[in-house]
Amino acid sequence: MATAAPRAHRQSLEWPVLVSVLCSPQNYPLYIRSVPTENELKFHYTVHTSLDVVDEKISAMGKALVDQRELYLGLLYPTEDYKVYGYVTNSKVKFVMVVDSSNTALRDNEIRSMFRKLHNSYTDIMCNPFYNPGDRIHSRAFDNTVNSMMMQVC
Repeated sequence: MATAAPRAHRQSLEWPVLVSVLCSPQNYPLYIRSVPTENELKFHYTVHTSLDVVDEKISAMGKALVDQRELYLGLLYPTEDYKVYGYVTNSKVKFVMVVDSSNTALRDNEIRSMFRKLHNSYTDIMCNPFYNPGDRIHSRAFDNTVNSMMMQVC
């Protein structure tokens, strides 16, 4: 007799990335997208605490970060349910992604690739003459990039 997969397992297959956040150098959010929405407050807390880890890693690297081409910070910290990954641009804009920890199909190089796609999409927004740097991001193209990352099946 076939039974349905547990809810948590189905969720990790449908949503490899649960939260995607873009923060300014001053740590205020420029863009937040989370799936599912019922845990949104918990995800906001997780992302906010991870920004402290990002700041620690940036200060530990010091001037080496300026010369470094690889902006991927890797796994910031794992929790029982989630893994939090970070990326920082040369202008100190921070990207944070929260991934379901039960999703073992998602590898480090795939996370790095997702951050690069986000960074490229963010660069496109910054090149828009109608976008004021520091404003919240309201872009269909950026939404589509984030949604495609969140909904891809591993």
